[in-house]
Amino acid sequence: MPPTRTPMTPRKPMAHLAVPVALFLLAVAPTASRAQVAADTDAVLPLLVTRGHAPAAALLTDDLSGTRYAHAEAADEVGREGTPEQKPEPLRRADHFRAGSITKTFIATVVLQLAAEHRLSLSDSVEDHLPGLVRGKVGSRGEGRSRGEGGNRGDDGRRITLRALLTHTSGLADFTAVTGGTTPVTPRQAVRLALALPPAVPGRFFYSNTNYVLLGLVIEQVTGNSYVIEAERRIIAPLRLTGTSFPGARSSLPEPHGRAYSADGADVTDLDPRAAGAAGELVTTLPDLNRFYGALLGGELLRPRQLREMLDTGAAHGAYGMGLYPVRLPCGTTVWGHNGRISGSYVRTAATVDGRHVLTYRVNTDAPEDPDVEPALLAAEFCPRTLR
Repeated sequence: MPPTRTPMTPRKPMAHLAVPVALFLLAVAPTASRAQVAADTDAVLPLLVTRGHAPAAALLTDDLSGTRYAHAEAADEVGREGTPEQKPEPLRRADHFRAGSITKTFIATVVLQLAAEHRLSLSDSVEDHLPGLVRGKVGSRGEGRSRGEGGNRGDDGRRITLRALLTHTSGLADFTAVTGGTTPVTPRQAVRLALALPPAVPGRFFYSNTNYVLLGLVIEQVTGNSYVIEAERRIIAPLRLTGTSFPGARSSLPEPHGRAYSADGADVTDLDPRAAGAAGELVTTLPDLNRFYGALLGGELLRPRQLREMLDTGAAHGAYGMGLYPVRLPCGTTVWGHNGRISGSYVRTAATVDGRHVLTYRVNTDAPEDPDVEPALLAAEFCPRTLR
């Protein structure tokens, strides 16, 4: 799984301790086999609270048998002074929340649509569309040089293709290493911050939010419209994702919504989305994410050639496609999707390659503290018990 380097605050120990959990199942699939899968998944969900130390968690699944929603939250919490705090509010199915790097799947889809329309090529360089913007520190002869090493730097837009941006193999540093994912910046400021950092190795997978900030600028240069307008026109409106938006500078969430908490327990529900931009600005809902990933993998948004390219992980040596990444489960099933982490919110969507079975879960803090809970949840949902 790619590192969750989505715009975020640094991890700190949780200030509260989750104790006995209440789990609520709001819909059960009609078949016995599906009911068993539901029971297995719902047994793992509370671990996001008890072991993952999230105030609350929720999941939504869609497959041919129907839709199912469940949520869990701590019965109560212990605060910083050891006194009981108010029980967390349940997460509701219709709640809006910040989706972090799941934004990247939307951006990649727009870029691949433009490629299908021959308005750009994935082999185009960044320089072709954004001349002069991406240039690393230059040496005395004008060639890209690494600081004190005398070798060519990788962060030169003349050498970086759009394919490299999509697959996180550009070698560009991640601007959120400076901002922590909480400081609002313009796209060009984000690029300048990244270029001031030591670059990664070009051609090698390195997850960097800077790549998708640049893709947002490329979309604007090619179409004359912002990535927001293009994503709304090409994805959000056709799929009727009524709970999905790019908030721009709006720091509040649309109604309905719950509260969001940083890793240290601070309320971070209000957040300036310009801290993430095209790399992680999106606000959405659980039903909208299931609809989007089901439609994408089901072939509703991309032509077959572009969808194959999106799922091709060769450039990133199996780690990442284009705005999607695969996870092979213990039973042999591979699921595709993305995660998103931003201050106060973590979300993960996974789906079968045909898009017919989709799971999205979320917690209202930066990320689950126990990294083993997510793989267990995916296996419980997508692997028949006999194959685990």
